Amino acid sequence: MRAWVPVSAGLAPVALIGGWSVAASRQPDGYDSVRETISALAARGATDRWIMTAGLAILGLCHVATAAGFGEIGPGSRVVLGVGGVATTLVAALPQPNAAHVPVATVGFVALAVWPCGSLLSFRRARATAVVVLMCLLAWLAVELHGGSLLGLSERVLAGAEALAPLAFAAAVLGRRTCASVADRR
Repeated sequence: MRAWVPVSAGLAPVALIGGWSVAASRQPDGYDSVRETISALAARGATDRWIMTAGLAILGLCHVATAAGFGEIGPGSRVVLGVGGVATTLVAALPQPNAAHVPVATVGFVALAVWPCGSLLSFRRARATAVVVLMCLLAWLAVELHGGSLLGLSERVLAGAEALAPLAFAAAVLGRRTCASVADRR
């Protein structure tokens, strides 16, 4: 793992959650984070849309950087994580109501949900659990897209979990290295 991976993996959730928190606080009365999407904060016509646009762009670039330096996950998972990052960056560049926004966001959400599946990391149960949880959250978002009243909440829970997953796996690898290093010194 390259030295920048913990930094890029750690910055990803900060950019996302910080972006949606600050951007939501700048919206006029009536904006509801539980019902309205993250993309609405970066959509044409949103107040200070640049805040969420920057948050999404930074998030996507963080995923790309993490994928580039996280050799332990293997080439397949690195590509899928990188695709998720590129798609997230494109979501920032294609704000609603751009017709490409939803298809690109879909690619990003799916890629970021499944990248641990093919990982070479030895944490098999953790990888499987992560994919199952992320896919369940993705299914919840899909249900909410069809008229649900918790669309914003479901999207935030999914996006937040997807932003935290690379950090969790990087921390696990670093933890294992630390334990091995301590054991070697004994």
